[in-house]
Amino acid sequence: MELSMSGYNLVTTNGITQKEQSDVHLRSVDLNLLTVFDAVMQMQNVTRAAQSLGMSQPAVSNAVARLKIMFDDELFFRYGRGIQPTSRARELFGPVRQALQLVHNELPGASFEPKNSDRLFNLSICSPLDIRLTAQIINTVRQAAPYVQLTIKSYLDDNIEHQLRYQETEFVIGYTEFESANFHRLALFNDELVLAVAKDHPRIENSISSEQLFLESHAVVSLDHRGSFSKPYYQSTESIQAIAYESTDMNSVLSVVSQTYFVAIAPRWLVQACNETLNLKPVPLPWENAKRACNLTWHESTDRDKGHQWMKSLLKQFSLSM
Repeated sequence: MELSMSGYNLVTTNGITQKEQSDVHLRSVDLNLLTVFDAVMQMQNVTRAAQSLGMSQPAVSNAVARLKIMFDDELFFRYGRGIQPTSRARELFGPVRQALQLVHNELPGASFEPKNSDRLFNLSICSPLDIRLTAQIINTVRQAAPYVQLTIKSYLDDNIEHQLRYQETEFVIGYTEFESANFHRLALFNDELVLAVAKDHPRIENSISSEQLFLESHAVVSLDHRGSFSKPYYQSTESIQAIAYESTDMNSVLSVVSQTYFVAIAPRWLVQACNETLNLKPVPLPWENAKRACNLTWHESTDRDKGHQWMKSLLKQFSLSM
């Protein structure tokens, strides 16, 4: 096919621009299939997706077959009693959800009714805040919106910004401060940090100096674990004599500290909660400001989503209860 340039449009010999060809292709696509894709991705099960859409299972299976042709990918494969998305499906999920939500928000009368909604919300609550907040959030949501579903994970990986941007995760509760202006943040409360030590520690009683602190053997939450409250204090390991134990779970750290002469920086509430079950005591840190803000973070693209607004207002309540 012979091509020529006409202004800024690439024109074919039959006089149709590439943009017009793209528009013709888009008009040939059944955009209703995208709602099926979104439901199947959320449910990871064709039967449950059909129920949520008010469709028959064969109709959803047929739609999935058409989606595979549309995107030239298998999209899903069988896994146990459900299905798992391919890497291509995972790439598509965020943009498709965002596009559908944008359209929904602009429809006349678009609203979110918590009492009747069965919407799925995905939250990330970094450890150890998950211990403190998860059950409270689940119970609060259940009381306000009995059919709303929650999926909560406690580990923040390096892909968390992508997950927030494309609503794979809608909120992050943790100590992380995202640098991009596209992420909005609300400080819920401040955690006071202390030094957790065994009650019978031979060198530490009720206080400790900065010099002594960094001479001790430390147990830490993994230094590359995003959202760790202790990360700023361990940015440079040169001042620490030894990191003797490293874990992604704060409970494991405190358990090891209680049975050794290691030390660990931890929230006061967590050390006190472990007093009865573990051989631990909290010791004040030798710094004036030993607090970390717990932040609620979301991406600006969700600000007009009424369901998102409702969940945000619910999560803000925890700034008043801590």
